[in-house]
Amino acid sequence: MSTILKLLGFEKHSIYVRDYFDNVNMKSSIYMSLVIIVLEIWMIIRLTLTIIRDHLQNNFMHYFERYYSNYLILLFMGFLMLFCAVRYLKGKSKDRSVILITKWVFMITCICFGIKISINDYSKGEQIITFLTMELFALCLLTWRPFTAFLISGISYLYFYFRMDQMIAVNTGDTGTTLATKINFFSIWLSTMMVCIANYNRIKSQALKDENLQEINKYLSKLSIEDDLTGIHNMVYFRSEAEKMLNYVTTDRESIVFLFFDIENFKSYNEKYGFHAGNELLIKIAHMIDDAFKSSLVSRFSDDHFVVLTSIEGAKNTIGQLSGEIKKLQKEVHLELKCGAYKPVGDEADVSQACDRARFACNSIKKHFDRTLRLYDKSLEDKFQLKQYIVNNIDTAIANGYIKVYYQPIVLTENKAICGLEALARWHDPNYGILSPGSFIEVLEEYRQIYKLDMCIIESVCRDYREAADNNQPFAPVSLNFSRLDFELCDIVGYLCKMVEKYNVPKEFIDVEITESALTDQQEFLPNAIKNLSEYGYKVWLDDFGSGYSSLNVLKDFHFDVLKIDMKFLSGFSQNEKTRPILENIVNLTKQLRMLSLTEGVETQEQFDFLGTIGCDRAQGYLFSKPVPIDKLREKIFSGELSLSDKYNVKSAPVPANV
Repeated sequence: MSTILKLLGFEKHSIYVRDYFDNVNMKSSIYMSLVIIVLEIWMIIRLTLTIIRDHLQNNFMHYFERYYSNYLILLFMGFLMLFCAVRYLKGKSKDRSVILITKWVFMITCICFGIKISINDYSKGEQIITFLTMELFALCLLTWRPFTAFLISGISYLYFYFRMDQMIAVNTGDTGTTLATKINFFSIWLSTMMVCIANYNRIKSQALKDENLQEINKYLSKLSIEDDLTGIHNMVYFRSEAEKMLNYVTTDRESIVFLFFDIENFKSYNEKYGFHAGNELLIKIAHMIDDAFKSSLVSRFSDDHFVVLTSIEGAKNTIGQLSGEIKKLQKEVHLELKCGAYKPVGDEADVSQACDRARFACNSIKKHFDRTLRLYDKSLEDKFQLKQYIVNNIDTAIANGYIKVYYQPIVLTENKAICGLEALARWHDPNYGILSPGSFIEVLEEYRQIYKLDMCIIESVCRDYREAADNNQPFAPVSLNFSRLDFELCDIVGYLCKMVEKYNVPKEFIDVEITESALTDQQEFLPNAIKNLSEYGYKVWLDDFGSGYSSLNVLKDFHFDVLKIDMKFLSGFSQNEKTRPILENIVNLTKQLRMLSLTEGVETQEQFDFLGTIGCDRAQGYLFSKPVPIDKLREKIFSGELSLSDKYNVKSAPVPANV
């Protein structure tokens, strides 16, 4: 039923569809008006010539009343409709009431003209073509709702029919219409209605299609400049507008600054309250920043990061006020606003680099709860250049062999014998010298390049094993550190298996360490990867246990062979009386879970002795050795400074000068 009602036009139109109908009708009105104007002028000229030719001037008033008046009225309405339609389409008149009134008057005039002329023609035995033409003009060229067309055509057709039915038919001499005339007349009316309905629904369908297309384009246009979560501008818009601002002649470069905002502990907030609450917080903070920098360029950079291009005047006070407002939003999780600032130098116009430098300044004060703002300066410039160097040269470093593997021994607490090694990366750079992991690991993770380093270490370790085995030299199982990004960016497990097969390394000589923090990110691929590693025969270690608040959940949800206790537990060992019982309970827990325990960061004999008394299986730290190259490690073993477990010792191995 509802479908039938819609087909008949009993529905509410949107503003777009309504205006679409108006535009179509006004365009049709122009064609109709021009046709009518030309026809009526021709009819007036033709009638005038006929009167002159047949010397009928004495009957002019008769012709004026019967014909001229009708022609002139319709001609006037044609000009009026043409005038209104042109003004509407040019945008000079958008008053719908005027348009609607003109359209109705034009339609009524056309139909009345058709009725009057055709009644005269029918009385003389001629066809009723004028009436039918005016009906088609008024109802089919102009678009009406079907029920409106039904009323108009019904009234006009019935009126015309009753007038004809009261007249004497010239062809029969009888009063009234014949059956054939009635059937034909009804058929014409029915055809007119069908055309009206089809015309209405065709135009409505096109209007709805265009409206949907416009909405899609509007949505896509909005997406191109707005962040879909927060509703503020996105980075596409920011980069475009910031570049324009930097290139404006009127821009005072000395007074502008790029600001990069980061919400400290937002990740913890997300984990505690859920992503929905986290998104609501982001939206609120985004609009707080947008409101605080009203006349500035504000954008969401990514995640919980925002960038602003603003005037340096008053920026510090605004940042301080924002920081205070954001602290009010925190619940149990401490929230802190961090801001990095960068002032463009000279004619610099690289927006992306300016944002990166402001971001670098912001990152430099993370975990510094006494600082909210850091300006990018010379000291940060040196660090930034190193960061860029690392990102740009990691491939070259791997290809040229600048990445070296250093091994740190892992010993048994019962006898200090080496039972394993941890593989750690060092970068021997020709320009910067030896780069420690702290200077490049985080950078490679930030730029999602860490998998390249870890793949390099995997092959280097496998190669070292092969060389040791081929030369009958001692070697112990090696633990490899895998980043969460390794599992995300490449098939790290598949690559490990490939290298183990290539260098014929027994799987008991390769262990894999996965940090506790990586397992709290709720990534679906990690559980499968850990399961696959175990099924392939590799031992999996939980690294940095105790560094996060969800450690026990990790132990509950995953299976590990070795629990590596974070070195932070041994800091302040002598002063903090809580350290000993905590460590003892962790070690007991590993035994109950059928895991081996390993404590890293051992620096004193007192710490080592304590670990032995509580039953900790293994230890690692500077007390035994710092990370060293493989040849240096062998020297320590052969010199007796370090001892290798009998399980891995090679009795017949020679003592070379350079192993």
